[in-house]
Amino acid sequence: MTTAIENVRVFDGSAVGEPRRVVFGDRVSGEDTGVADEVVDAAGGVLLPGLVDAHVHVVRGRADLEDLARRGVTTGLDMGAWPREFVDEMRSQKGVARILSATVPAVGAGGHHARMPGFPAEGVVTGPDEARAFVGRRVADGADYVKIVTEAAPPEGMDQATVNALVEAAHDHGLLVVAHAVTTGAFRVAAEAGVDVSTHAPLDAALDDDTIARMREIGMVSVPTLTMMEGTAKLFGGNGFRYEHARDSVTAFRAAGIRVLAGTDANSAPGAPFAPVHGESLHHELALLVAAGLTPLEALAGATSLPARVFGLDDRGVIAEGKRADLVLLDGDPTADVAATRNVKGVWIAGERVQLQSQVDEPAVEPSVPRGGKRAAADVSTGRPGVEVLHDHDSLSRPGRRGDAAFQDDGARLHRRVRR
Repeated sequence: MTTAIENVRVFDGSAVGEPRRVVFGDRVSGEDTGVADEVVDAAGGVLLPGLVDAHVHVVRGRADLEDLARRGVTTGLDMGAWPREFVDEMRSQKGVARILSATVPAVGAGGHHARMPGFPAEGVVTGPDEARAFVGRRVADGADYVKIVTEAAPPEGMDQATVNALVEAAHDHGLLVVAHAVTTGAFRVAAEAGVDVSTHAPLDAALDDDTIARMREIGMVSVPTLTMMEGTAKLFGGNGFRYEHARDSVTAFRAAGIRVLAGTDANSAPGAPFAPVHGESLHHELALLVAAGLTPLEALAGATSLPARVFGLDDRGVIAEGKRADLVLLDGDPTADVAATRNVKGVWIAGERVQLQSQVDEPAVEPSVPRGGKRAAADVSTGRPGVEVLHDHDSLSRPGRRGDAAFQDDGARLHRRVRR
């Protein structure tokens, strides 16, 4: 089926153009005068590439992907799910957001993640000698990148040498490495190991200049998940965690030229202390990024062209001939006011129009089950899907435990670069 959108202003990555006609099937056509099966009058609306949420967790299955799509998020980067059969099923879904996945993350033996009911034993890495086997299992699972949790210090978590070994093994397989880090010490470990992408932002203090300089040196990309940091700080503020530290770190990232992607840690895991809503929360994330100092153009790039470039999604992220017809039609100009991304009037995924829900404002987060409620991890015996969300309760209850004393290295220096 061929669709034509008329009287639409196209966002080209740097500006919104004059009204014109865009024709597409599953790919964007280079000919804007062709005959179309369906014609949509945009009435001067703005057309964006489909949005990318660079940190999600798929728990409810297709329902999560539908929620993403209805709010204009056509690609989600899943940061921890299992078993493999569930991940493969979610990758094959049609007419909803498409996902990539890290599958099972690497965690230390004694931390919160390893103790989650149903967490796969294969995700526990106790030393450098186990790193290559772990990465080999992720390759066998078809992981699109490797996720590691750098938060807890030994004996609960992984030491520097183990993190280094995981990064080296992943890079040998051509895979990017994404590191979970919510404290300054965890960022230092990730930066020293040469990870490609950090996810979350520090809540114990604004990140120091030396670590930011190291991030810039190795080309590390940030996915700060300010939506999750905002909610987490409210829950754990009594432990000295403050949202302002995360926000100010993002401001410093921008000043240093570190690329910032939009990601939310959206999840629907029962028992998660904080649960950003799939789809809707990305619009809140864009607003928080702008409040942290990014321009609307920079925030939009962080949800479109930049994640596509960093994660090698060459077929999307821009509206151009031959690219996937992942498109979002808005009422309003988000380059002038980023809040306009909420005014979704149409969504197409690979040229297929998504059925939008009624235009009712949704909360950016869902009420959650108190800690100690239903388990959020996979039930391996039944094959129920699992998810790794932010909350390492050990590190949140004892801030700063991954400080300089734990920041030891075996001298390895990795120089992997993400795509530019």
